[in-house]
Amino acid sequence: MKIDINCDLGEGEAPTRVRALMKWVTSANVACGGHAGSLHSMDYCVRMARGYGVRLGAHPGFADRANFGRRHHDIHPADLELLLVQQVSALEKVARDGNMKLHHIKLHGALYHAVESDSGLATCYTDTVARFWPKVVIYATPEGRVAQMARFAGVTVWEEAFADRAYMSDGTLVPRSVAGAVLGNSKEIVLRMRELLDGGGVETLSGGRLQLNPKTICVHSDTAEAVRIVRALATELG
Repeated sequence: MKIDINCDLGEGEAPTRVRALMKWVTSANVACGGHAGSLHSMDYCVRMARGYGVRLGAHPGFADRANFGRRHHDIHPADLELLLVQQVSALEKVARDGNMKLHHIKLHGALYHAVESDSGLATCYTDTVARFWPKVVIYATPEGRVAQMARFAGVTVWEEAFADRAYMSDGTLVPRSVAGAVLGNSKEIVLRMRELLDGGGVETLSGGRLQLNPKTICVHSDTAEAVRIVRALATELG
């Protein structure tokens, strides 16, 4: 299978931008009412995904629209379980109405990182997916805690790399507040991802090399050159 290109969508971007990105990505992570998203945006994304043959995924996050779900909040496993059931089920209902099935779940922003860094939350997350959506794929950090727990729970994992974000030497993303954290040059990004997929790893902020083996590559829809980036990746790596 060619490399999957996933993109976070339904987060308030214009419908024309959603359509432009859907033309090139192969997986859409749709915001489902937490950090962003509405029934209208979910419905539109479902229809666009169906029309372009894009895999449909849920993109749950902290219910913190003021900070776009990118600020950390302490969360109890029971509250995480409820958050997942509420948000993923919302998109699932819209998808069913649009004759689509959920393919994957990918956590958003601060929730993605909080669950990855806490074994109790990771266990809760993967057990909840295994209980309610056992056939759905989890998109997660390569060789991370969530990937390990998901496999233990019998859930399929697609490990991902971030095309438009810089990496620290420990495999975490460079904070957005740091200069150079978000990448935007499509030609450089294609070369970077080709080298990664060829086994050469990806250069970190400190100049070292980080070895990853992704099955999916993420581009954020709010990255300024997102459309150009996904088009270049699909053309050069597809």
